[in-house]
Amino acid sequence: MSSRRSGFFLRVCLVILAVASALYVSGPAFIWRFKKGIRFSGNAPNCGACVCDCPPPLSLMKIAPGLINLSVTDCGKHDPDLSKEMEKQFVDLLTEELKLQETVAEEYNHHMNLTFIEARRLASQYQKEAEKCNTATETCEEARERSEAALTKERKVTALWEKRARQFGWEGE
Repeated sequence: MSSRRSGFFLRVCLVILAVASALYVSGPAFIWRFKKGIRFSGNAPNCGACVCDCPPPLSLMKIAPGLINLSVTDCGKHDPDLSKEMEKQFVDLLTEELKLQETVAEEYNHHMNLTFIEARRLASQYQKEAEKCNTATETCEEARERSEAALTKERKVTALWEKRARQFGWEGE
């Protein structure tokens, strides 16, 4: 029974936390929209259509795929100082991203070079071991051939002595 209550309490706490987080994140936007709606309704003068001769925004997908969520469109604002500052920040972000990618590429190349050097060292070591093994195998093969030749010679000598012993009356075992 106690575990059911604690589970229910935990769920209630999580729901309250989720609602509070949602209000904290989206609350300022709702308040701003509400104030904006009140300000422009009533006796506010009617504004003409906004003329915008801004160039189309640069495609971040083409410039820097990693910065797609940082698109800056400043078409509606006619403050040149603000647009210059925003462009500087954008350029700084792109520069920083490019430097970071360059650093990562250099680290990757360094790691690959070390890996390649280690692989070459191991290959050389294995080649030396293979040469030793081949030399030992050749030595063993030569010794086996010599032993086989000596055994064949020894059998011939043994057969000759046995033949002579039989000629002198030896009957064998």
